[in-house]
Amino acid sequence: MLLFSGGPIFESSIPLSVFGIDRQDAGVPRYRLLVCGGEEGPLRTTGGLELTAPYGLEAISRAGTVVVPAWRSITSPPPAEALEALRRAHEEGARIVGLCTGAFVLAAAGLLDGRPATTHWMYAPTLAKRYPSVHVDPRELFVDDGDVLTSAGTAAGIDLCLHIVRTDHGTEAAGALARRLVVPQRRSGGQERYLDRSLPEEIGSDPLAEVVAWALEHLHEQFDVETLAARAYMSRRTFDRRFRSLTGSAPLQWLITQRVLQAQRLLETSEYSVDEVAGRCGFRSPVALRGHFRRQLGSSPAAYRAAYRARRPQGGGAEPVTAVTEPVVPAQGNGAIRRAAATAAPPGPHVITAPTAGPVQSEQGKPGPDAYTTGRPTLPGQRSAP
Repeated sequence: MLLFSGGPIFESSIPLSVFGIDRQDAGVPRYRLLVCGGEEGPLRTTGGLELTAPYGLEAISRAGTVVVPAWRSITSPPPAEALEALRRAHEEGARIVGLCTGAFVLAAAGLLDGRPATTHWMYAPTLAKRYPSVHVDPRELFVDDGDVLTSAGTAAGIDLCLHIVRTDHGTEAAGALARRLVVPQRRSGGQERYLDRSLPEEIGSDPLAEVVAWALEHLHEQFDVETLAARAYMSRRTFDRRFRSLTGSAPLQWLITQRVLQAQRLLETSEYSVDEVAGRCGFRSPVALRGHFRRQLGSSPAAYRAAYRARRPQGGGAEPVTAVTEPVVPAQGNGAIRRAAATAAPPGPHVITAPTAGPVQSEQGKPGPDAYTTGRPTLPGQRSAP
């Protein structure tokens, strides 16, 4: 496990909890975990805590798996010595894992070139823009590309670490560990449910920001990408290329995602019929709304509203956290997600290969989008957040 100063303590604690505790009494095979400092200590973390890693970069050469749980800043380069140690370990056959923003360290080391990868949905456009040879897929909770693996933000690191245990020792061992951690053995769905409608930080001062802001304010109207391109005084091809370079997302898919998000809000907060919701979100027909809604959220609009209202407490207040009662989703074979993005159409420059990412930005002072308790209803075929 490779630690850096400034990394969040939650992500850093995940591999410690999964690989660093002896749970053989519960049927969980034991790993030998070495915690290595990626730079000179002491290493500062969340809350001003200081950590001292017992090992340095030289210990990485002994590892069969190297986990980078997080990186402190998506805008600054990791230490060159750490990147070289990662490259050398990979060349010698080690499996390299990046949790959340740890994907930026792997990308800086060149280990994600030409590969599918994921990271926190909020940082996916930045990863795609900074490392255009990486096939960034912001839909997945994690991506297994064999000897290089990446996960989405925060709690998704648990999903990937459980997947590693399942790969190494089978479903039974992963199930035993999941029970000890009190988490689902395998969560269904991806990051789509957490996508925000906000603008990414990179677009804030760009001329396209005004066009995107206009689109968000007029989602109730029927307009298409050609309309947005005209407002930007660009051809459709130039607009598509410019939009992708700024956000990592195709403008059409971004627009559809924003309309679906708006439909979610109206279904939750209004008494409009599904047909009326479709019209107020700019869909040309209720059929179009139902199709896009089901593809993104795995449920019909009516079922979503019913599930949401069924979970709302009487008299208002915070929604309770309900237990998961549906059966465990069968584990897929090793590499089930492997090459998912790589097999898609070849991406152009600065392109996120997944079709569902929308531009996003950090929300200071708000709970993380992939926090375990989301306040969203459990949809048919989906598992409630643990």
